[in-house]
Amino acid sequence: MVKAVVPARGMRDILPKDKAKRDAILDTIRATYRRNGFTEIETPAIEPLSRLRSNQGGENESMLFEILRRGLDPKEPVAPADATDLALRYDLTVPLTRFYASHAAELPSVFRSLQIGSVWRAERPQKGRFRQFTQCDIDVIGEAGILAEVDLLVSTLQAFDALGMGDDVTLLVNDRRVLQDLLEAAGVEAASVPETLIALDKLDKIGPDGVAAEVSRKGLADDDVVRRLLDTITALQDQAGPEDAPLRTGRVDVGGTEVGLYDLPAIVAAVVAVLPDARVAFDASLVRGMGYYTGPIFEIRHTAGSGSVAGGGRYDAVVGKWLGRDVPACGFSIGFERIIDLLPDPVAAARRIALLHGDADPAELLRLREGLQADGASVTLVRPPRKVSGTFFDGLVAQGFTHVADARPGQDPHALRELSRP
Repeated sequence: MVKAVVPARGMRDILPKDKAKRDAILDTIRATYRRNGFTEIETPAIEPLSRLRSNQGGENESMLFEILRRGLDPKEPVAPADATDLALRYDLTVPLTRFYASHAAELPSVFRSLQIGSVWRAERPQKGRFRQFTQCDIDVIGEAGILAEVDLLVSTLQAFDALGMGDDVTLLVNDRRVLQDLLEAAGVEAASVPETLIALDKLDKIGPDGVAAEVSRKGLADDDVVRRLLDTITALQDQAGPEDAPLRTGRVDVGGTEVGLYDLPAIVAAVVAVLPDARVAFDASLVRGMGYYTGPIFEIRHTAGSGSVAGGGRYDAVVGKWLGRDVPACGFSIGFERIIDLLPDPVAAARRIALLHGDADPAELLRLREGLQADGASVTLVRPPRKVSGTFFDGLVAQGFTHVADARPGQDPHALRELSRP
């Protein structure tokens, strides 16, 4: 028996019809962002391992696809840590900050970036989760004020609206500084806050008890602090939801501790002023797992799914690692793979014609194709089977064709036939 030929585990092939849908969605997102002044860039898929392991990517740094160094002698023993020096990027943010540091002199003082590309994470494959996937990022570098957050949030909500998803999404906001204040009030030492936040980010997966157990297991806090932390986590969940009182008052009371919300009320007020119909909520349990966030963080949730379909936040400390000086930065990323199945197949804007042919003269056939393209139609040469049945035409419909022209002997190639759709 011939063994099935399939992609590597966690990877997938994308068929023409699916690729057309992906491209149509990407074109809509790209057009929205470009209209709002974001300029598209491209960065390499590979970065130095030391850069990707700069303690900013949370648990993603443990899921790197590493690349063996060139020139290793296969006969000489080498420690695993010395065998690799490059890796595939796990997101687009770290490469962007390196890009900005490399080209700062060539870029405007406030740079609005658009980047769409593949990223790789060596995680356990499961339904809807792949090791290679596409991200759509917009970032504002060089803007210290809340204009950066407001621009990112409004532009991304407009992109979802352009996709027809505007009525089905809710924007959730929080601030890493709020979480830090709450954790420190619970007794978590400042040095342990970053790892505790990584554990807290798993709240929806493992629950409060699971988060507290992980904090205890990692030695991030003693038993009394873990108990207070558990109370804080439970109170955080009670603060999550559509209630807008914290955004009105600018403060949140969690477990008897009251902390300020920093710039969140002003950011949300500006977003709602531009998009009055947008649904925005404060979520005190929102964490975002990346270690590089320093201020406001946000996610977009869809009514049809439990996870987020977009997320981001402010990361003022990253560019300075490469450039040697602090540069404010903020970004938002659409989880492209998560929205694909939530959207219907796009309706073809122009006709797609299947030009049936037998053993016609190639030059004559291509001239005929050119004539059929005159009104903007897409024309594909298709050699049909000897016996053409309804199943054959159903297959053309499944491939996205809208019309058929027949150049076989005895047929009129200029008589277009519209294909019926189910």
